[in-house]
Amino acid sequence: MKKLFTILALLPVLAFAQNTQPKGFVINGKIAGLPNGEVKIASSQDDHAIIAVDSSKEGSFTLKGSIPEPGLYFLVLGEQQPQYIYLENADIKVNGSTDDLKNIKIEGSKSHLDFMEFNRIFNPMIGELNGIAGEIQKEMNEKKRDQLIKRYDSVVLAVNKEVTNFISAKRSSYVSPFLLWVTAKLDDNPSIMEERFNLLDENIRTTQIGKSLLEYIDYMKIGSVGTHAPDFTQNDVNGNPVTLSSFKGKYVLVDFWASWCRPCRAENPNVVKVYNKFKNKNFTILGVSLDDKKEAWVKAIQTDKLSWNHVSDLQQWKNSVAQLYHIQSIPGNFLIDPDGKIIAKDLRGEDLERKLCEVFGCN
Repeated sequence: MKKLFTILALLPVLAFAQNTQPKGFVINGKIAGLPNGEVKIASSQDDHAIIAVDSSKEGSFTLKGSIPEPGLYFLVLGEQQPQYIYLENADIKVNGSTDDLKNIKIEGSKSHLDFMEFNRIFNPMIGELNGIAGEIQKEMNEKKRDQLIKRYDSVVLAVNKEVTNFISAKRSSYVSPFLLWVTAKLDDNPSIMEERFNLLDENIRTTQIGKSLLEYIDYMKIGSVGTHAPDFTQNDVNGNPVTLSSFKGKYVLVDFWASWCRPCRAENPNVVKVYNKFKNKNFTILGVSLDDKKEAWVKAIQTDKLSWNHVSDLQQWKNSVAQLYHIQSIPGNFLIDPDGKIIAKDLRGEDLERKLCEVFGCN
């Protein structure tokens, strides 16, 4: 099951570069029932920086300013609930009433029209996901919980299909890279995200949000299935350097663990079992320990009978290899083929043996 989430919680923190100052925006607004007072455009990012300010008079206001590229901002109407506006440098009109702020009319921004379509398509689906997630968290019956998880996963599939449809239809829209950001956690395959990103027009890919997306994709590709495993060198228990690429030509399971990690120690007997079963079939294991005490590390290797190569820099979570592979929890592992390509990851229990049987065959 994919991670449970609320879509607005995934809004990225993006530092928009100030390049050349484009033609600015002018927002002329009329909100019935809006008291006299301050009206603002504010950043939707964590700093909530003020972009433009005016004082409303009998519900009327004019906001002027300039932004480097279209993006999501807050329209702050006095003490009323701030409203999202997908702002761009254009002449924009805002009309509505304080009695129905959710349905205020914003005209003149093509990006905002695309954002409204984004809301129409995805808000109900995300609401459904969040509702199912709440049920999953409360459900104690294992059978019913499994049914809910299947429902959740089916909605995730539907969302991902709509993401591809939206991107394909709106390749030149500034809302499309925004959509890729806020749905990124629904598909942990960076290759899929890259395929969608490459559908975007070049002028959208080269925006600040586009550049940030590309950096994120490149980051996520490290350690993903189908990519080449990053090479590394770290010392073994005797202080001798061991390099991953020295095992080229073999299938290698790079296994992240630690002596203090109970789930790791519980999984070790299974790892020992598969090692003994396949060690004569061009297969080996390279253990990377997140220990910080050599004595505990060495003792655990001996106690658990882990008779393969082991390395560590004894920096616990700051282990350089763990950081290189973006390790956030252990046990974790990567199965690497003789050419150095990652063919599977995070295999535990029967899944590890099943995958190795798929590679080598089992009697």
